[in-house]
Amino acid sequence: MSAQLLNLRHVTDEEADEVRALLEHHAIDYYETRPSRWGISAGAIWIADRARLPEARRLMAAYQAERGARVRAEHAAARAAGEADTLWRVLRTAPLRVIGLVAGVAAVLALSLLWPLLLRG
Repeated sequence: MSAQLLNLRHVTDEEADEVRALLEHHAIDYYETRPSRWGISAGAIWIADRARLPEARRLMAAYQAERGARVRAEHAAARAAGEADTLWRVLRTAPLRVIGLVAGVAAVLALSLLWPLLLRG
């Protein structure tokens, strides 16, 4: 019986490709389910042989620790170089997008807080 190794929700294509390559390198049989059309299920990578699941989980833990360290180092380097996205950088490069998002949040808050006042009469 198979077992899920990785839910692909919020997983980048790059990361999913690295996980597939890791499993193939260690000759662990896997298959993948695709996301549903309307986004109800995100898809997943499944280990075909449950007996290999502990090994696959150990490999995933090591991979995630290495990837986390690598991504944090890349982000720190981008911040040191002044290339990382900050609120002010995004505001300068896409002011209409930021204004639209703030207006959307304000509208949702207004509707959420206004309806009790309207129901009171």
